[in-house]
Amino acid sequence: MKARRIIWGGLALILLLAGAAYAYLQNQKSVLELGVGYGARVACACRYIGNRPLADCHKDFEPGMEPIRLSEDVAHKTVTASVPLIASRSARYDPVLGCQPEPYKR
Repeated sequence: MKARRIIWGGLALILLLAGAAYAYLQNQKSVLELGVGYGARVACACRYIGNRPLADCHKDFEPGMEPIRLSEDVAHKTVTASVPLIASRSARYDPVLGCQPEPYKR
């Protein structure tokens, strides 16, 4: 009987923590969208205007942007910044306009 209470208590605690983590991430989603949008534009400028390798572009990020991952599509001159499973934004290089954000897709 005591073991059953411990198991149910542990499961309840796990569900409570998972719910709190989900609520926190939903609350922070707008901040993360802003951060990855900024990261995409900075990395696009670093890569296509500064002609630096993409791996070197993390040096241009502000403190606190370490979770952002970068990828590029060389054929379309697009850089995508993302926090995996949470937020992702892209910026495309245009020879006249520079690096512009891609339209946001929900």
